[in-house]
Amino acid sequence: MQKSYNVLFENNKKWLESKLAENKDFFTTLSATQTPEYLYIGCSDSRVSAEEMMGMKPGELFVHRNIANVVNTLDMSSTAVIQYAVEHLQVKHIIVCGHYGCGGIKAAMTPEDLGLLNPWLRTIRDVYRLHQGELDAITDEQKRYDRLVELNVQEQCINVIKMASVQEEYLVDEYPVVHGWVFDMRTGKIIDLEIDFEKILKDIQKIYNLTNSNWVMSRKKNNADEPHQ
Repeated sequence: MQKSYNVLFENNKKWLESKLAENKDFFTTLSATQTPEYLYIGCSDSRVSAEEMMGMKPGELFVHRNIANVVNTLDMSSTAVIQYAVEHLQVKHIIVCGHYGCGGIKAAMTPEDLGLLNPWLRTIRDVYRLHQGELDAITDEQKRYDRLVELNVQEQCINVIKMASVQEEYLVDEYPVVHGWVFDMRTGKIIDLEIDFEKILKDIQKIYNLTNSNWVMSRKKNNADEPHQ
């Protein structure tokens, strides 16, 4: 067991040596700052590596992961990540990415008491309840499972759009834009669900419009008054 643990440090040594061989200033640059354009919200599944499947380098992707890529507004972890990414890193895109074969989605489809997991899975079970007619009409269990993965991504995107920080930043700067993806481990492909961000934002704003504060409107006006380069 100790040997399998020590291999992590051996791998780290090989990795840093390879990076320095490519660029002797790699770690100096890396430690200076981060300016990612993307926030990735994905599943904690060990088989899904965000940076690797997108070919991204360190510093190019801000990442948050949890079971079944849930954005629960009562979860301080995910909401803090989103607010920091939007207000301080000023990311241009927020990507919610699920994956077929997700254990969290499968657990939420199982009528069983799973203890401490119950409150977390309730968010996914609520997605099933919202789309029960469509899902129950799918007779193939695997296809129903895959569709719930997609619908969960869609609903988590909506939860992101509901957030004040996202709405306010978009009103002022026209970003970030929210996207919904599914990673298919069976093929290695990323599938864009083509979430219509602007339509969703418009549709929900009657209830979830949080952009009317004076400072937001003032900031928008100041941006409009600034001369364009």
